[in-house]
Amino acid sequence: MRNFRTTILLILIAPLLVHAQEKKKERKGEFYFSWGYNKEWYTRSDVKVSQPSLNNNYKLKSVRSHDHPGWDEGLFSIPISIPQYNYRLGFFFNKKKGLAFEINFDHTKHIIQDGQSVRLSGVLNGRQTDSTIGFSEANGFYYYLNNGANFLLFNIVKRWNWQESKTGNFKIDALGKAGIGPVIPHVQNSFFGKANDPGFQLGGWNIGVEGAVRATFYKTVFLEFSNKLDYARYSNLKIYEGTAKQAFGTYELILSLGITL
Repeated sequence: MRNFRTTILLILIAPLLVHAQEKKKERKGEFYFSWGYNKEWYTRSDVKVSQPSLNNNYKLKSVRSHDHPGWDEGLFSIPISIPQYNYRLGFFFNKKKGLAFEINFDHTKHIIQDGQSVRLSGVLNGRQTDSTIGFSEANGFYYYLNNGANFLLFNIVKRWNWQESKTGNFKIDALGKAGIGPVIPHVQNSFFGKANDPGFQLGGWNIGVEGAVRATFYKTVFLEFSNKLDYARYSNLKIYEGTAKQAFGTYELILSLGITL
């Protein structure tokens, strides 16, 4: 009689156990991590300089800037963190809808081009001025975010499944990403021959959108190619006896290798 009751009880609760297992599978997430390298193009920008103790409050207008990839100078002969690199750490919290949260970091280098003529407008040494200067290291001017303009974003990610092999060992997905976060620049500069004390700092914020194609092999390893647009505003950047601020847009190409679990 006891065995009969046990059998009846198992028959009654079995559907509940199966349903619980199905729900558990539905809730199962997916972690991923990738590392890669990038190339940037920057918009022209204004650099606003404030040095109260020197009676300076001027603007360098429409300066040209460039990146410094590094990976094109012998990637395998230098530490992997010296070139312009990027990493992604993400978690798909809803695999059915393809939604994920991602920490998105780009170590990008921003250098004001040496040798260009730049318009200087504002107050210099207590006097109003509107002139043109030769922005070059030979004239005492340089401006590097060469250890990083450093974009950190907290992204929401959407994934669309494009193609998948019958075995599931190869698939291609499209991803869209959007986020906001701080910038962590390494600031090194000189104006009129007066250099700052270079170093890292929290220096403003950025927003970005990214479109990517991801090819995943054997459900574990993936290769991802991305196009990204970013807008960053930098403020309170340390210079000699003062601060600078700047805003610019970035177009970025990124190639990454990653794993998904």
